[in-house]
Amino acid sequence: MAFKLVDIVRENIKRLTPYSSARKEFSGAAQIFLDANENSFGSPLPENYNRYPDPLQTEIKAKIAEINDVNASEIFVGNGSDEAIDLLFRIFCEPRTDNVLICPPTYGMYEVSAEINDISIRRANLTADFRLDFPAIENAIDANTKLLFVCSPNNPTGNSFPREEILKLAEMFAGIIVVDEAYIHFSPEKSLIGEINHFKNLVVLQTFSKAWGLAGLRVGLAFANAETIATFNRVKPPYNVSQIAQEAILEALKNYETVKKTIAEIVSERERLIKNLSAISLVEKLYPTDANFVLVKTSDAERIYRYLLAEKIVVRNRSSVELCAGCLRITIGTSAENESLLKALRKI
Repeated sequence: MAFKLVDIVRENIKRLTPYSSARKEFSGAAQIFLDANENSFGSPLPENYNRYPDPLQTEIKAKIAEINDVNASEIFVGNGSDEAIDLLFRIFCEPRTDNVLICPPTYGMYEVSAEINDISIRRANLTADFRLDFPAIENAIDANTKLLFVCSPNNPTGNSFPREEILKLAEMFAGIIVVDEAYIHFSPEKSLIGEINHFKNLVVLQTFSKAWGLAGLRVGLAFANAETIATFNRVKPPYNVSQIAQEAILEALKNYETVKKTIAEIVSERERLIKNLSAISLVEKLYPTDANFVLVKTSDAERIYRYLLAEKIVVRNRSSVELCAGCLRITIGTSAENESLLKALRKI
């Protein structure tokens, strides 16, 4: 049966009349703006931030479309990937009726957003070696499962899932499969963005926070077929990405080659850190990673975590997460930061 978006969109979203601004409706040239009750006299800042930003981030989408070989109509730009995640719940999931499926251990915001939106969570844990468990996934899905989240490369484990496995899920699942590619730029695996028109139920998330080094701007992306993105734009707040953030993103997009070089440096430093960590006695296992972090199984995660805090080094203790007992998640820092970490660990 062919996937039809209209079949799983909530009824209240179908009836929604979105907020409409004159800036969104107006496409011609203008010199005088008296439509949005802005302060026409300016602001105390030297920059001209008294006007609302472009509600559809037109210039940004044009640049991103060129980089990723998609149409601008297939891109959503949001206030971090978390906005896109929240919109998925609000568009597709009926509170107290529908459910979503996650594959722990995985990114914690899926569950937080579900709880905020009063949506039940179902779990199909990864296998012991952090692979997708297809029988568990199939058993967990029912008629009210509207979203299936797959994080690849996965947070906190760092491994990527084979694209053929993810696409197999997209074929078998009647709802929306959300592939979170926050760390894809550090991975040899190819993004699934190119599949969004082959699989109408596929939504791919990316972010400017990781490889682009722009976490402070809070700008995330969703790629999907144009019909799905149009629904996102109907539901989102009118001015969800600030003018400051839009200007900074546009400037960053001019420097994509620099970003590629930085990614290569991080991957190189990742391999060096892993090699040195493997020689430290308290490290019991280093899990394979395609991300800008490594999951490390240790002899005593809590003690090591507290010790590093005392050394003014912050890592993430993941020992209470499913399948991650005794594990610390360590972000790849600069060469100097990694040396400080290694020096501290060698002293324990």
